[in-house]
Amino acid sequence: MSSPRKRVLLAKPRGYCAGVDRAVITVEKALELYGAPVYVRKQIVHNKHVVETLEKRGAIFVDETSEVPEGAMVVFSAHGVSPAVHAEAQARNLTTIDATCPLVTKVHKEAKRFADDGYQILLIGHEGHEEVEGTAGEAPEATQLVDGVAGADAVNVVDESKVVWLSQTTLSVDETMETVDRLRQRFPNLEAPPSDDICYATQNRQVAVKQLAPDCELVLVVGSTNSSNSVRLVEVAKEAGADDARLIDYAHQIEDSWLDGVTTVGLTSGASVPEILVAEVLDRLARHGFDLVEEVTTADERLTFSLPQQIKRDLRAAQA
Repeated sequence: MSSPRKRVLLAKPRGYCAGVDRAVITVEKALELYGAPVYVRKQIVHNKHVVETLEKRGAIFVDETSEVPEGAMVVFSAHGVSPAVHAEAQARNLTTIDATCPLVTKVHKEAKRFADDGYQILLIGHEGHEEVEGTAGEAPEATQLVDGVAGADAVNVVDESKVVWLSQTTLSVDETMETVDRLRQRFPNLEAPPSDDICYATQNRQVAVKQLAPDCELVLVVGSTNSSNSVRLVEVAKEAGADDARLIDYAHQIEDSWLDGVTTVGLTSGASVPEILVAEVLDRLARHGFDLVEEVTTADERLTFSLPQQIKRDLRAAQA
């Protein structure tokens, strides 16, 4: 009897979302237009390969605005920054290019508007994440962080009639709604944002993984450990029925023992991962006999975001 053919179920959509694409191109174009170095506050996106590639081209990544030489140029990452960071950059006479994802900017505007209307904001997210720090910074006095269901039991509000939840855009949809349900048990009048804060790309990648995971002994997620949406994909794969799921930055990190007895591997990548890294994983799997690739499509993503205004303006001038 012949053994079953080894196959890869390749998730679609996967990899770069519109916000990540915009942010990475922003740094690339800034280097082309203005020359190196271009300073970037925090990692432009949470991916090791992307950051190292941009560093080789002349980008300098710093943790704080204070590390940027006075009068220099700084790009703000896709995760967004608080008004205090903008103010510090202005005080240091820095030229700023804001590569914040427009979907994160939407949440910032929601936070400011709800705070101005007297609401207490329960911000669902992970403590220390850059996006959470930026959003909370829009209305620090009105915002409490809720880190999971356990965090929902710890928050207290002054006026239960004026409470709203917002969330980090890269969370697991299921995890977020579980936290919202617990908050609503405590605060029945809890209001929701006008539209779901979870990023379309985060949702789409999780849906695709949920569909393929039950047929897989192993799901590989290409992404970095500091990428919230990539880490969530591993969790979603296991919850959806995969026997095992692993997070890797590069193909060479795949251990042969993971593939023992495996006939079906699921493969996806986080929203900050370039497709070249997925291609390298497919090559490595093919060398182990996984030469049949079936794409599992659950959505067709066509959204794009325009580049920051100053980049578009200076590109036009350079081409004139």
